[in-house]
Amino acid sequence: MKPMATRDSGAARRATMYGSGNLAASKLFSGHFINFGYWTADVVPGNLTEDQRTASQADLYREVLRRAGIGETDAVLEVGCGIGVGAVLALREFGPQRFAGLDLSGDQVARAERVNAEVLIADPGRLSFRQGSAFAIPFQDSTFDRCISIEAAQHFDDLPGFAAEAYRILKPGGRLTVATFFTTAEDCAHQLAPLIETIRTGVDVVAPIGVFAETLRATGFELADVESIGEHVWHGYDAWMQQSGFENHWARNWLRAYRNGRLDYYVVSAAKPAR
Repeated sequence: MKPMATRDSGAARRATMYGSGNLAASKLFSGHFINFGYWTADVVPGNLTEDQRTASQADLYREVLRRAGIGETDAVLEVGCGIGVGAVLALREFGPQRFAGLDLSGDQVARAERVNAEVLIADPGRLSFRQGSAFAIPFQDSTFDRCISIEAAQHFDDLPGFAAEAYRILKPGGRLTVATFFTTAEDCAHQLAPLIETIRTGVDVVAPIGVFAETLRATGFELADVESIGEHVWHGYDAWMQQSGFENHWARNWLRAYRNGRLDYYVVSAAKPAR
């Protein structure tokens, strides 16, 4: 467990990053998704376009939504929805009956409502955004058929609390799908701290994948799948970093950590028993 001072400092940094800092506006991201991306083709630094970067982030959403098995009768909750462009993608391409986006940052929720105002007006009741914590989700028990979280859980200081809340708000037979990066073993976060600033400062509280899987089981979930997708994430993101002028930046160490076997990107799926 991280020292309290580090956790508090990390939480404060996250609040600024996603609040007044508006991380989506960074040149590392485009299209406001704020994720590393899912890269399906060979990438060469210098030849990538901003449209390709945006497409990689949208494709990461598609990969998660596909694995979540979202159908037209489903009510879906996204924990850590950012400014909601992934929510709109889900509505348009996967057609759930209802989609709710939850984010800790009030600034992000305000941006989501502003950016997606036309969709909110055109299709009232199907899309909504709400401020709230992953550890105290502001919805009643057994409300949703699917719960997803895409590149947000690395910021959760209390993964057992998140797992318990996801279990609570899912209907029996409901499914949780989480995509983000985890360490491959319990001692790796300590080894990664000197390499990656966001881990060192507590912005990312990256957990071991085995611990997260066991947390889900202990909560009551039936673990369906733990899939590594790092080969589609790290090389493409690193190429974009290199092209963007971050040749000697600490963020180039994500690929190094992946190659060293200390960290990987996973999609984790689990089901609440249908009883």
